Amino acid sequence: MPRPGFVLEVDERTPPLLVHEGEGFRLERFPLGTRVIYPPDPLPGVPDLDAEIRRALLHPLGDAKPLPELLFPGMRLTIAIDDISIPLPPMRLPDVRQRILEHVIELAARRGVEDVELIVATALHRRMTPREIRRMVGERVFRSFWPDRLANFDAEDPGALADLGTTDHGEEVEISRRAAESDLVVYVNVNLVAMDGGHKSVAVGLASYRSLRHHHNVHTMLNSRSYMDPREGRSAINDSAVRMGRHLAACGVKVFQIETTLNSETFPSNLGFLNRREWEWSAADQALMVAAKKANDLAPPRIRREFFRRIEAPYKVTGINGGEVEAVHARTLENLHRQQLVEVEGQTDIAVFGVPYLGPYNVNSILNPILVHCLGLGYLFNMYRNRPIVREGGVAILFHPVPWEFHQVHHPSYIDFFEEVLAETTDPATIEQKFEERYATDPWYIHLYRTSYAYHGVHPFYMWYWGAHGRDHVKDVIFVGGQPSSVARLGYRRADSLRDALEMASDTVGSSPSITYFHAPPIMIADVR
Repeated sequence: MPRPGFVLEVDERTPPLLVHEGEGFRLERFPLGTRVIYPPDPLPGVPDLDAEIRRALLHPLGDAKPLPELLFPGMRLTIAIDDISIPLPPMRLPDVRQRILEHVIELAARRGVEDVELIVATALHRRMTPREIRRMVGERVFRSFWPDRLANFDAEDPGALADLGTTDHGEEVEISRRAAESDLVVYVNVNLVAMDGGHKSVAVGLASYRSLRHHHNVHTMLNSRSYMDPREGRSAINDSAVRMGRHLAACGVKVFQIETTLNSETFPSNLGFLNRREWEWSAADQALMVAAKKANDLAPPRIRREFFRRIEAPYKVTGINGGEVEAVHARTLENLHRQQLVEVEGQTDIAVFGVPYLGPYNVNSILNPILVHCLGLGYLFNMYRNRPIVREGGVAILFHPVPWEFHQVHHPSYIDFFEEVLAETTDPATIEQKFEERYATDPWYIHLYRTSYAYHGVHPFYMWYWGAHGRDHVKDVIFVGGQPSSVARLGYRRADSLRDALEMASDTVGSSPSITYFHAPPIMIADVR
C-alpha cells in the first residue's frame, strides 16, 4: 500500500475516483496511466491547546520578548484577527482564534492595559456580520468589545488610515492608523496555506487600496512562479508584502505575530468518505457516499447550498507560535509543509482539478463564475512548489457547473465586471489599464463596501488577475459540465464529459498525453521536481 501523501497510477484495479464539482461531486473513471496526487494523512493535533498557546506567548521566537513583558499600563494595544476567508471550511467551535484572544486579553488585563481594540483584518474583503464575528471570537470577547472596541477594518475611511511612506521599491505603505499608532499590534492568524501569514498579515490585511495595488496587479501575478512558494524570488506578491512589512517595522510599528496551523481533517464524520482515498472506503463509507450523492443530486439548489454552507471542519491544531514575524512564519511553513507537501516527479500534459463549493471569498455566499476562475486557476493551479503540475502550453481541465449566479449583497461589482468588462475583453492587462481605477474609486461601490457587506469595487479585478499566471501558463482551459454562457464569458471552452474534454485537449497536446488528477480537497502542495 502506498504511503500517506503519494502519487498513484490508475490501472485496471483502480476504482472510480471522487471529483468535486461545486456543490456536489461525482465518481469519475480516469484513463489508464493517469497520475493521481493524493494529500497526506492528517497529522495529530497538539495534546493541550491552552498549554500550547501559553508556550507561544511566553516563549516567543526570534528576538521578541515574551508577550507579558511587552504589555504595560497606559499603552495602546491593537489586536488584529484574520477574517472569515480562512479557514475553509470554517472550523468546528471553538475557533482557535477565540482561544488565543482570550489568553491575550487576560494577559493584557493583568498587566493593567485598558486601551485595547480588536480589528478584523478584512483589507478589501467584505465586512463580517456581527453574527459571523461572534462565532469567530466567542461570546465573551464579543460581548466585552463589540461594537465600540471590536470592528471590521475600513480601508476607505481616510481618517482611519496612516500614510507611512514608501518602500525602497516605491510601494506606498498605508495601513490602519490605529495599528500604526499603537504601542503594540498583536496579530492572531490561521495559516491555511503557505501564502497566508507572515508580513502579509498586517501589511495586507490592514492596508488600503493605495498599498494593495502595488502587488495585487497583473505584472506581479504574472511574475510569481507560485503564490504558494514564498521563498524569495519565487512569489512576487510575497516579496512585496515582505518589503512592506519590513518598512512598517522600520517605521516603528511593533508586531507580535501569533500563527496557527491546522491538520487536513476537512470534512465532518457524516462526509468522512471525502477525507479518505477511494479504496480505503468501508462498506459504511460507500453506503454514505451513495446516499449523500443521491440526496444532493435530488435537492433543489437552495437546499444543496445551505447543506454545504453548514459544513464545519473538525480540524486539529498542529502548532501555535508567537513572536517576531519572520521567525514565526518560518516555523509556520515547516508545520504546513509537514502536513501538505507531496513529492511529485515531473510535469504533465494535462492537469485535472475538481473545483469545490468553497473558496476564500464566498463563505456564506455564492461561488460566482469569476470566483470559480480564481479558485481553479488562481488557487488550485498554484498549489505547487518549484514548478506547476502541468507543463507550459499544456491543458487544464476543471470540473464545475459555473452557474451564471451572483450574491447581490456580497458581490455587486462582480456582477458589473462580469457583464460589462468581460463582455469586452478577458485580457488581464487590458482590463487593468482600462477599467480598474474606475471600479476602485466608484462612490457607490465604496458606499456598499463601507456600509453594507460588499466586497470592494476593485475586488473582482484582483480575482481575475489571481488566475492570470495559470491562464498564461496553459494553452487551453476546459470546464466539464459548465454552463455554456458562463464558460464562454470567461473565455474558456466546455465539455459534457471528461472523455470529451480529453478529446478536445488532443488538439493541443496530442492523442497520447500524460494526465494528472490533483485529488483535492483536502489541501495539499505538490512539490514538483
